[in-house]
Amino acid sequence: MLISNWLKHAETQLKDTGISTARLDSLVLLSDTLEHDKSWLLSHPDYELQGSILENLNIKVVQRAQHAPLAYIRGHAEFYGREFYVNKHALVPRPETETIIELLKSLQLPAGTRILDLGTGSGCIAITTALELPNTHVSACDIDPNCLEIARQNATKLTATVAFFVSDLLEHAQPQDLLLANLPYVPDDFTINTAATHEPALALFGGPDGLDLYRKLFAQISHANWQPQHILTESLPLQHSELVKIAVTAGFVLKTTDDFIQVFTRK
Repeated sequence: MLISNWLKHAETQLKDTGISTARLDSLVLLSDTLEHDKSWLLSHPDYELQGSILENLNIKVVQRAQHAPLAYIRGHAEFYGREFYVNKHALVPRPETETIIELLKSLQLPAGTRILDLGTGSGCIAITTALELPNTHVSACDIDPNCLEIARQNATKLTATVAFFVSDLLEHAQPQDLLLANLPYVPDDFTINTAATHEPALALFGGPDGLDLYRKLFAQISHANWQPQHILTESLPLQHSELVKIAVTAGFVLKTTDDFIQVFTRK
């Protein structure tokens, strides 16, 4: 099958299942498979696709037509300009989460600051922190060992020094100066898009109002024999006022808000 014909067929197939980015997704899958950029693909419409290449492409289109996230099909996603491995065990990195890195860098932390990324998933936040702030000591935990396996792969791939360990939030954590907490915050009855239904529910949903994990975290902090100086969180903007109240119960006040991200500082 010619590239031009395959693109038409794939685009139609994806459009018919409600994929709004059908043309772009088809080009991305084709580019990955042939290892040529999009301009090459479009300038070679008569290139013949056949054999295992065509079979592989068609399998990927069927997966995308079922609304599997494009990142899972490709096996990687971009975060803060770097490429990370991802699979069904970890949440696909979101562009809005990059703000947490910008706000972290704006704090101008002293050398040697100990930073812990809670619920690290693919490790994108922790690894990016280690690479962007090389004078800090970064560790990361997750309750799911499958996530830590992929996070370690990403750290090796990107040559980042991060200490990974299994923990239910702060359960097994050593004293830290700063916490990064992009915890599950989607309310249980919140309607998510079809692609997100392919992602692990454990990494998405946070109870009736989405803030159960944050309540647990700040409760742990209240009972710990150490206190971080800063905590950076991600949640829906409509949850921000309630999260401020939760933080206050543990002795933290809001310092900054930017989009989904809030920075809390110890009183």
